[in-house]
Amino acid sequence: MQWIDTHCHLDVAEFLPDALAVRARAASRGVAHCVLPAVEVANFEAVRKLAYTTGDSYALGIHSLYVKQAKDGDLAELDAALQMHRTDPRLVAIGEIGLDYFVPELSTSPLRERQEYFYLEQLRLARRHDLPVILHTRHSVDQVLKGLRQVGGKAGCWHGIAHAFNGSEQQAQAFIALGFKLGFGGALTFERALQLRRLAARLPLESIVLETDAPDMPPHWLYKTAEQRAAGSTPARNEPAELPRIGAELAALRGISADELADATVRNALAALPRLRGLLDVLHQQVHKIPGTQ
Repeated sequence: MQWIDTHCHLDVAEFLPDALAVRARAASRGVAHCVLPAVEVANFEAVRKLAYTTGDSYALGIHSLYVKQAKDGDLAELDAALQMHRTDPRLVAIGEIGLDYFVPELSTSPLRERQEYFYLEQLRLARRHDLPVILHTRHSVDQVLKGLRQVGGKAGCWHGIAHAFNGSEQQAQAFIALGFKLGFGGALTFERALQLRRLAARLPLESIVLETDAPDMPPHWLYKTAEQRAAGSTPARNEPAELPRIGAELAALRGISADELADATVRNALAALPRLRGLLDVLHQQVHKIPGTQ
């Protein structure tokens, strides 16, 4: 059984001491590939180097949560990086990009308008460079969809993933109609997440991909309550190695085998991120060397 984690942040500080061991642990549990999204210009090179080191792939983008500290020239830097690495087979998407109206400061002026500007400009870059997008949609699904329609024009066809999807069935169908796959992870493992679990159980299987968002979005078996944290209990770290167990829970919800779910979600990931197919076809022949280095 092989799995693809379509969204994890192995470059963050929590993984700095042992990122390679974390990745090896995931591989030992059948996680064949991870997609590492960037969040700001400052970590573009870090995710790229890490993807080459671990044999994975990466995306470049400016996350809505990082718009506050982003410089006006960062979009030009992103454009330049996409152009520089246009032939890099491990560059599979623009991401993580999108909108976040959960954070109060980002949902009001002037940062609301600033993150919307960064989002639309990055969608335009995706069109220019013919790349899929990995979308952040927290409390902002309708506005994210509006942007896709605005930039996509009459063609309205995209490739990509609506990461950590937690919207309605109608919103899910809107993303699917535009060409997107929907990312599900640890949130679906909580029994109280009734709407999300119902949605994950009945959406078309071909519309679903799996992700951990590690170290964020822990599944229920890693989660610590506020009371436990106050009592000094240390939360276990979410890792890509948790993906097969998350997948097994989703398979049980859908009444299918874990093997069937793994096969389907891998196919879906390759459809959402077309460069992945070619990369994985030749991965066993590649030496993990960063182009342009000695």
